[in-house]
Amino acid sequence: MQHLPGFQYAEWGPRLHRLPTAATEDAGYISKQQIVPVGDVIEDLGGTGVFPQNLLDLLTVKDAIYSVPSNIHRANVVWANTQVLDDAGITAVPADLDAWMADMETIKSKGVSTPLSIGGAWTQVQLLETVLLSTLGADGYTALFTADGDWESAEVTTAAEKYDQLLDYANTASDGDDWPPATDMVIDGKAAYNVMGDWAVAQFASKDVAEDAYSYFPVPGTDGVFDFLADSFTLPKGAKNPAGCKDWLMTVGSAEGQLAFNLAKGSIPARTDVAPDEFPAYQKSAMDSFANDTIVASIAHGAAVSEAWLSDITTAVSKFYGSRDTETLVSDLAAAASKHAG
Repeated sequence: MQHLPGFQYAEWGPRLHRLPTAATEDAGYISKQQIVPVGDVIEDLGGTGVFPQNLLDLLTVKDAIYSVPSNIHRANVVWANTQVLDDAGITAVPADLDAWMADMETIKSKGVSTPLSIGGAWTQVQLLETVLLSTLGADGYTALFTADGDWESAEVTTAAEKYDQLLDYANTASDGDDWPPATDMVIDGKAAYNVMGDWAVAQFASKDVAEDAYSYFPVPGTDGVFDFLADSFTLPKGAKNPAGCKDWLMTVGSAEGQLAFNLAKGSIPARTDVAPDEFPAYQKSAMDSFANDTIVASIAHGAAVSEAWLSDITTAVSKFYGSRDTETLVSDLAAAASKHAG
């Protein structure tokens, strides 16, 4: 995805992927036998003694594990400029989407023309998935990705309408726009809010933003739910140096490796034995949330749906951004599910 480091060692070394799961198997790497199982590496790293069982369950495809997770990201996070909120007299986290939009209306009245910042199509898909999650709840959201998922339900229609209303408070974006400028709008006070994964922490740090200059909270209506994605490294079939590849997998999967990797990236370790002491406040809170919240999978980052399904969802969302026709959006999402689910 757009925020990932740009290295993929296709022929000789590990490849960095979004987490290969049962939902994403037909993306190609596993079904085409381009990567090989690494369950032995997971066991050497400590297996269930250091990786949560629910994470290992997500990693398992047809009784085999094909990747070593380097981190856990959370997608359903709102990042806010505390000064903008203070100037508007907003002191509480909104309880639901309607309350959040009421706060945005207040912020607009104080002269901030775009309370919510967005980027290109994939950031809009991420925003939509959090609205679906807020409206349907964790169980209803997860059910969308099953063969019986109802993308034409009243709840999905409501979510589409709420999403449409949120866009009324957002800046104008193009499909090619990436996430850093949208996050920078919050940093610069040009927007109050941005829904972004917790790689935003790295953006705040890169701009030397003080921790008390921004705040964060789950997208309203999703408190207690962790919208999950992970970066993971895989072992390509036919790698020229498989032993060296496994050495790297052991490094990135180790407690020391995950501490270094996640301090730089804003995410949290996939391992449970990495102490939170050296992490800043947000990551400490995310570690607690991942341990205690209901876990759901992200659409925008390929944890919930296949690459082909995600492509059709992205097309539907891009089309909607131009038309703002919620009925067509729901119809297009339902058509994509009918094509790919099950």
